[in-house]
Amino acid sequence: MEKMGKCNTRLPHVSSTRKFIEVQAAFARKMRKKRIALFQSLIARLPRPLHILDVGGEQRFWEIVGLIHEDAQILLYNVAPAHVSYPNLVTRMGDARDMREFTDKQFQIVFSNSVIEHVGSFAHQRQMAQEVQRVGERFYVQTPNRYFPLEPHFLFPFFQFLPVSFRVFLVTHFNLGWRGKIRDRQEAFQAVNEIRLLTEKELKQLFPDAQIYREKLLGLTKSFIVYKGWEVQ
Repeated sequence: MEKMGKCNTRLPHVSSTRKFIEVQAAFARKMRKKRIALFQSLIARLPRPLHILDVGGEQRFWEIVGLIHEDAQILLYNVAPAHVSYPNLVTRMGDARDMREFTDKQFQIVFSNSVIEHVGSFAHQRQMAQEVQRVGERFYVQTPNRYFPLEPHFLFPFFQFLPVSFRVFLVTHFNLGWRGKIRDRQEAFQAVNEIRLLTEKELKQLFPDAQIYREKLLGLTKSFIVYKGWEVQ
């Protein structure tokens, strides 16, 4: 009976945590569905076969999009090896900031989902943006909005605006976001510093003349999609 009592005292906390994760996952699925619908509408009239460079992508996304068994060749470009199990998917390791192995306009489409905020400083983000625009006839780049109240990686309100030392403290002492508690301080410091969220103004600097689609959540802009080149269909 005593053990049962102890378990019951923990249940509300576990239940609320699970509920929060479920709500976040539901919102993520809803936004992903809209994001995929936009992308599918853009590629609908493009001539086949499609040649797509996915910077920082994975096989699962293209299974959801439905291009796995269609006339498309997709290259997944990552800093680490990616798993592929379909003949039209190819994986290659490389740095999005320097894709010199590819020629100008080599791909019909350069696609990137939630990657540019991970490549480093604004100067590094500019390098990636320039490479994306160089190697693709068209591009489609998604990234979270810096000014959305809930930081998307650590799921903590206004986390991105806190001092680095306090962010490291939070990460090492609490289960934040999808990674959970990071006990090693150096690892936590790296996790905090590897993310630089972008503003809409900065995106306009990185991708001049591109169209911007604002993904909304509860009336607020949660993330941006910048895309260009589709008018030449």
